[in-house]
Amino acid sequence: MKTSNAMSQESLLKEISQWNEEMCQSELESALPKVVSMYQCCSGWAEHIRLLKILMEMFLPHISFTELEQSFFSQVLPKAVNLFDTLMDELSGQAGALSSQNTELRAALRNVLQTVIQLLETLSVCIRHLCSTHELLSVDSIHSLPASVLHMVKTTFTHCKESEMLYSGRMHLVADLLQALFKEAYSLQKQLMELLDRIVLEPEASEEEVVDMVSVLHNMLEICSVISNMDHALHANTWKFVIKQSLKHQSLLENHLRHNDIVCSLCQDILITFHSCLQLAEQMKLSGSQEDLNSAEYKLFQKTLKLSRFFGNTLVHYTKECMAFLAKSCSSLHQLCLQIYSKVSPGAYSSSVPETLREELARSLLVPMDPLIVQLLSYRPFVEVVLERNQELPADLTAAHCLLLISIMNKLQSEPEEVQNLWCRGSQFPEDSNRSSVIQALFLIFQGCYVELALPLLVPGVSSKGQAQNDISLYQHVCVHLCAFIASLPAPHFPELERSLLEAVLCPDISTVMLAVDAWCFLARYGTAELCAYHVTLIAHMIKRCPGSGQQVTHLALLLRRMLFLMAADHQVEFVKEFCSSETENLVLWQHISIKALTPALRKQVMQDIITGVTTQCSTWFNSGCCLQELELVNVALTAVLNVCHGVSEDMNAELGELVSNSIYQLWNLMDVKQVLNQPTIQKTLRLLLHLTANFIKTTLAHLVPQVVSFLDIFYPSNPTDDIQVAIGDFLASLGKIFLPPDCQAQVIPKLSSLFASLLENRSWIVFQHVLEAFVQFAEETSHEEVVPQSLLKVEVKSKVISFLNKTLPLVACDEESQLDRLKQEKSVLHAHFCRIRSNVLDDKPEDFQPSSKRARQETAEEGQFETALDMAESGLHSLESLLLSSPAPSWVALRLQALQTLVDKLNSKVQQNLLTQTTPLISDV
Repeated sequence: MKTSNAMSQESLLKEISQWNEEMCQSELESALPKVVSMYQCCSGWAEHIRLLKILMEMFLPHISFTELEQSFFSQVLPKAVNLFDTLMDELSGQAGALSSQNTELRAALRNVLQTVIQLLETLSVCIRHLCSTHELLSVDSIHSLPASVLHMVKTTFTHCKESEMLYSGRMHLVADLLQALFKEAYSLQKQLMELLDRIVLEPEASEEEVVDMVSVLHNMLEICSVISNMDHALHANTWKFVIKQSLKHQSLLENHLRHNDIVCSLCQDILITFHSCLQLAEQMKLSGSQEDLNSAEYKLFQKTLKLSRFFGNTLVHYTKECMAFLAKSCSSLHQLCLQIYSKVSPGAYSSSVPETLREELARSLLVPMDPLIVQLLSYRPFVEVVLERNQELPADLTAAHCLLLISIMNKLQSEPEEVQNLWCRGSQFPEDSNRSSVIQALFLIFQGCYVELALPLLVPGVSSKGQAQNDISLYQHVCVHLCAFIASLPAPHFPELERSLLEAVLCPDISTVMLAVDAWCFLARYGTAELCAYHVTLIAHMIKRCPGSGQQVTHLALLLRRMLFLMAADHQVEFVKEFCSSETENLVLWQHISIKALTPALRKQVMQDIITGVTTQCSTWFNSGCCLQELELVNVALTAVLNVCHGVSEDMNAELGELVSNSIYQLWNLMDVKQVLNQPTIQKTLRLLLHLTANFIKTTLAHLVPQVVSFLDIFYPSNPTDDIQVAIGDFLASLGKIFLPPDCQAQVIPKLSSLFASLLENRSWIVFQHVLEAFVQFAEETSHEEVVPQSLLKVEVKSKVISFLNKTLPLVACDEESQLDRLKQEKSVLHAHFCRIRSNVLDDKPEDFQPSSKRARQETAEEGQFETALDMAESGLHSLESLLLSSPAPSWVALRLQALQTLVDKLNSKVQQNLLTQTTPLISDV
């Protein structure tokens, strides 16, 4: 029975093969079901392909489009897909064992590959026929076709992509068939895209039709990820199809498409091609072929760059049309911008590519980035991603983020008010995402650009009329554009600007502080004189309210010194009146101000007031018993007068100089080595005294030289702090200006040589450099030339001094890579340090920012006994007071109290006498 059935099927097929088109059309209704049934029941690969070809070539052209899906595709294509999967599984399972010796397996695999090729060719026949007709197609009429074809195409491309691994290095045995397979899949996909491009979804399209088209686009998207490194033309054409169809049927598909996947895939493809360009550029640099425009590498570079530019333009077009659906894609868009900025712009982490090729990359990729950023400026999710607080960016992206923010600030100037509000205000309400303003974000990211600022990184500057464009440092680039943005900032955003500038001035990173100070000074010059005066007064009040000498006070003082030079003369007069320099409580402010900034008449008045206030403060301290608690006030006064000396010492008359010198002399008489070593406050006093003595050594304090040198000779072996060693160097340098009297030369000169020799052995490079300059200054000016050779008895020290005089640097092998590694390590150390500083501020442990009003006393055993006796006496008197309040006192109590009063007077007199007759002047701890 089976044999006769097979014979009848075979005879039917032979008969059909003889039919012409008219016969096929006339016998369609009766023959097609029989052939389809035979096709579904067949088992052999060859029979399968034979029947499929008959169906596609002889019957398909005569089937009505309205019946295609139900009577043909739904019946035929599932079986074709199953055959395809079986063939591909066979290939994947046997490919690893392929070898030239195993001819049987080789023949079998080649047979499988040929069968797959025939299957794809048969499907191509089907699609070519559909494309050749002029009838209107609908998605319903070919429902099964796109999914089946795209499944086969994707699987084929994947197999070809992984063939090197699948065939274990024996791919050359089947390379011709793999190439033919790829070409057939390429052709099949291209024809399918042409067919689908003819389909128009009507507004009343069914849900099933919409889902089918969405599925097609998502499958095409997956194919894009497979072929990204295989064929540029196919890759680009596939993307064109996806974007074109997405936008062609946008109103129907936009709520169903995976917009995030489309954008992320585009971003990924841009980066893949971009990095390929970088690799090709590096290869051309190594081979020296970057100037050869006809080289294969350069042509491939141009081709890859063109593809990358195409993807960039495609992304711009798609984001413009589908912006409302891209909230989840903003992070990818942000990362794309950062990656391109980090590699295209020259930098510490950018690729080493020839400058001409880098410029080509910039033209091709940064140009599409500009319209992309402009489109995203008004999109809140993108704003929130870019301005997110506390975002941890990799080190190689910090400078790129800085450049991105600068680009955004340049574009905001021409944007409407609501867009500027998004970027300039930061978070306004608790429910808002935690984001900073664009200015705050710039200052925060600038703190992470240590390596780029230290190199320094050079970026293209703005070309001016008639002049060529020059490269400028990253700092200058940021500063110029920040100031331009400040100049264009609308008035409602001014409070946020002030807050951002102040936060930056108070941050621990000095480069960011300098940027904020420069920007603030620009604001003072660009704005009104009244604004400048207001800011100066505000900063002055802040400094007065921040006691001590912490880092933040130093930064505010730097800003104040700069701003005072920008004040109008009449506002300077008002400033001096408000912060009168003769009042001792204002010396805490004037210690930070350079009176050079004042007008000549005002400068003279302020100088006199400060010196008068200083001498008053010192006299008050001397007369109050030289209390250690109040020594910090003296230090403030000394700092103020030192500031005057550095500013306008030449304007100081003899009378004022004498007043200062008297105070300095009295303070030197109080210096005790043991106390200096134990008390940081006295160490600060010593440092100030050394600097001041150096200023007055030639005029009024020459007689102090033996005393000070002897003190330093005893003190220096105790390893003083770096700042004191620098001060010692300044003092010793000033001795070159005077001639020592003969009676003290024998005492001073050996000690002087010993101090210089010790200082020149310092291991701290900054102290050594300062001491080196001081020693050279002394050697050039001194009349006591014997000090110089006696200070240079060690060969190593002498060699360093000679090198300094000859202006020769020691040869240290350091290439660019080593320098970069060192800067990266320094950045890590500074980052950890800044984190500790911020942690202290957040934990309310300001240390230097808010010193306690009293320092803990370091008591001796005798002091402890005195304190215990006084505590007991005080306690007894309080007990007596309580008894007197509760009951009448006996008559003898009055006599006892009178005797106690006599005893207290006698003890107090004894204490005062001890203070006056004390042989070694010491600063009191109490």
